[in-house]
Amino acid sequence: MQKIEEQIGSVMQMLLSDYEGERTIDEIKTFDLPDNDILEDILKSLQKIIFPGYFSSRTLKVYTVRNKVTMLLEDVIYKLTRQIAIVLRYKPEYETADESAVIARAEALTFSFLKQIPKIREFIETDVQAAFDGDPAASSKTEIIYCYPGLYAIFVNRIAHEFFLLGIPLIPRIMTEIAHSKTGIDIHPGASIGKYFFIDHGTGIVIGETTVIGEHVKIYQGVTLGALSTRGGQTLRGSKRHPTIEDNVTIYSGASILGGETVIGHDVVIGGNVFITHPIEPHTRVSIKNQELRVNFDEKNPVEQKELEQDEAWFYII
Repeated sequence: MQKIEEQIGSVMQMLLSDYEGERTIDEIKTFDLPDNDILEDILKSLQKIIFPGYFSSRTLKVYTVRNKVTMLLEDVIYKLTRQIAIVLRYKPEYETADESAVIARAEALTFSFLKQIPKIREFIETDVQAAFDGDPAASSKTEIIYCYPGLYAIFVNRIAHEFFLLGIPLIPRIMTEIAHSKTGIDIHPGASIGKYFFIDHGTGIVIGETTVIGEHVKIYQGVTLGALSTRGGQTLRGSKRHPTIEDNVTIYSGASILGGETVIGHDVVIGGNVFITHPIEPHTRVSIKNQELRVNFDEKNPVEQKELEQDEAWFYII
């Protein structure tokens, strides 16, 4: 029987031989990869900047805000510049560029993003208000900011979307996947989302890259705003594949709305578990009709066997 050292050596040699292929998984990058932990730290710092009175030190006072936020900004600038410099190497024009040029561009992109923070805060304020107005279970806005997974997913998406608009590779998607892993809510950073957006409960929500969402939109858990077909693969890149949701729309749990030509008009209510692949006119109420419920006979606990028909089955699971 071979000694453990010999077995390890044998496996190592096998792996080295296997690495000699020209597959994607065999590639040895000549530059660093972005660090998920650092990007999550950046999100935590941005959370403190965007909500200065909630996630910052308990010792934060009005007269110390300037110093605290300055320290947070310096930390974000340092970390973010280096992470952007890493991912810029994935763009052909920077793959072999001089390091100083890459750092300079990364720094410029960092400050371009930071200038969008007031806009992000403006939108987030409306999202908090929408959650408070739309959820009778919310005892306070503090509860929403601290506890609601939907708000966290929206917060991360609004940050990631700005990076996406700046053309920064990888980082926007990594950030939204951090939120996805924490909340079960999958929003692509390319999705465009208007003010007063409220996600109630949220688990299982999927919002695709080219989705456009207007203002005062409310969606529940299990909703999919997706593509009608992805069989075309990369040939579909850049095309409008996901739906448009206009203002004042409510979408209840389990609904699937698919396709780039699918427009849900303003002031529409979409019932639970519906499947939509065509435009819906404004001021419309969409539901499943003639849903049949069967109540079976139980020998141990006899009940009358019967069928129940529902004219409009909304399936609100809230």
